Amino acid sequence: MTLKELVEQFAQNVVAQNEAIFRGDAKTGNKHARKYGAAVDKLLAQGNAGRDALAVLLEHERMDVRVMAAAHLLRYRTAEAKAVLEQAAKGQGLVPFGAQQALKRWEEGTWALDPG
Repeated sequence: MTLKELVEQFAQNVVAQNEAIFRGDAKTGNKHARKYGAAVDKLLAQGNAGRDALAVLLEHERMDVRVMAAAHLLRYRTAEAKAVLEQAAKGQGLVPFGAQQALKRWEEGTWALDPG
């Protein structure tokens, strides 16, 4: 699978997970979380090339995709990722809450989505 295909798989499954959560379907949401988790693991395994590929999602049209990509890119693209998370964290709902939690974990020093 190419880096571009992995990025697309990541984005599609983040969207699908959130849609399942909003429907109250945790089982399907978890299935999609595993799929985007596998995609991001493969991207990060490619080192900076994979991180750079994932970084295109920092400008994705959907906030949930931007936030999830930013959460995984905090160590590598700190300023850009924090800006995405800080903007999203101003809102209300599940995605802004996720952004707030990612920022909190980063500030506490307990963030570990891409330890390097």
